[in-house]
Amino acid sequence: MGRLDDKICLITGAARGQGAAEAELFAAEGGTVWLADVLDAEGETTASRVGGTYRHLDVADEAGWQQLVDEILNRDGQIDVLVNNAGIFRSNRMLDTPLNEFDLVMNINCKGVFLGMRTVAGPMREAGSGSIVNISSLAGMQGAAGAFAYGTSKWAVRGMTKTAAVELARRGIRVNSIHPGLIATEMADQLPGGVERMQRGIPLGRSATADEVARLALFLASDESSYSTGSEFIVDGGLNAV
Repeated sequence: MGRLDDKICLITGAARGQGAAEAELFAAEGGTVWLADVLDAEGETTASRVGGTYRHLDVADEAGWQQLVDEILNRDGQIDVLVNNAGIFRSNRMLDTPLNEFDLVMNINCKGVFLGMRTVAGPMREAGSGSIVNISSLAGMQGAAGAFAYGTSKWAVRGMTKTAAVELARRGIRVNSIHPGLIATEMADQLPGGVERMQRGIPLGRSATADEVARLALFLASDESSYSTGSEFIVDGGLNAV
């Protein structure tokens, strides 16, 4: 028995990194996995490797979301899990952040999460169950000096998660957020000051792997977390405790 047997799962930003790790683990645990991204070649490769289905999706595109969810419902009849994993990072202080950069980050990291939740909430509400997992960041728990737009977007994800959780709870839909710290993915290479400097401040003394985030996402996607909603789950090696 897998922990996601009979569950239909959609993961955004699933071509590589955390999203790919989540897709692989979810499939291994019995889930039917749909992978969405804009990196089509990598997405197709990942989907083939894990046994899932890949579709191109710009998460800021309302029509694209509806088209994909409609296809999932037409083929599989339901959608049980959404992992809003897609996101981008930009490094600029507030005074140096151009408006187009702020808009880009907010469109993908914030608007994309909103559209995803809104699109799947209807069919989940009809089914009377569902789990939405929003990938925020440690930057959504504390100030993110030097990454103003990114930090703002991740605080927004945290707030949207709580509000959606309260609004959807009576319909049997759970909504939680994950707040990763330093994770060994491509995004970490963009961090100001470099990975090694950040690792020195982490009590566990290392970065996390994408699999360590995926295992937390699996718990929240599964029925094992049936009484958890509206909560933040931090995976940061103790950094937020310092």
